[in-house]
Amino acid sequence: MSVPDKRLSVRVIAKTPNPQQVAYAAMHQDYSSNFVGNETLPSEEKCGEIIIRRLLNAAHFGPIEHPQITFACGYFPHSVMQQARTHRSGCSFDCQSFRYTSDGIIKAAWGHIDDVEDAFYLRPVGNYSDRQGKKYYYSQIQRETDLNKRVDASRAYRMDIQSGLSEEHARGSLPFDYRQHFVVSFNARSLMHFFDMRAKKDAQLEIQWLCDLMFPHFYEWCPDIANWYKDNRWAKGRLAP
Repeated sequence: MSVPDKRLSVRVIAKTPNPQQVAYAAMHQDYSSNFVGNETLPSEEKCGEIIIRRLLNAAHFGPIEHPQITFACGYFPHSVMQQARTHRSGCSFDCQSFRYTSDGIIKAAWGHIDDVEDAFYLRPVGNYSDRQGKKYYYSQIQRETDLNKRVDASRAYRMDIQSGLSEEHARGSLPFDYRQHFVVSFNARSLMHFFDMRAKKDAQLEIQWLCDLMFPHFYEWCPDIANWYKDNRWAKGRLAP
């Protein structure tokens, strides 16, 4: 799936090097009487092959919990954060708080289109459907009207701040889908769990985009595991391992 909102961004901050070797070492120690810390591990690629054969194809996912990865995610609507923190397992979030950060909203109050779009998320013009399958078209006129509403809300917010209200008080008048940045950490198993829940076809569109932006990083990091996941679980909505 292409991601039409080019502001949405996912970057890797940190990740376990040689993650497939790490998962292999954990698996190998389960049934080896030798201390794996003294052993020479197979190559990363070979470890990936063994993991698929002995773990993933046998539905054993425990050793996959050892490799860790951390993403910085930018400019996502607040509704994505609500979706992301629901049904999660084995991951940790820290999210931009509008109790402390208000500069973007105040800039949007001046009505410059880039500032408004940086501060608030609106779906692109196009065809959509609701959860019941009802189809509708979101027009350019509707979108421009919604943008103007957000400028008005930003101006009200700025006036509240200038009058002495705290950010946590003033933010109550803001439209729901202001953009937020967040940092999230997964282990390889919990990342697959997240994809199981949020890459499926009936998930909210924007969180599907988040998964689409995360997956190439997963593939670069754990290519054999990610390739197996893409073939066997991606967008199938199976129960998480």
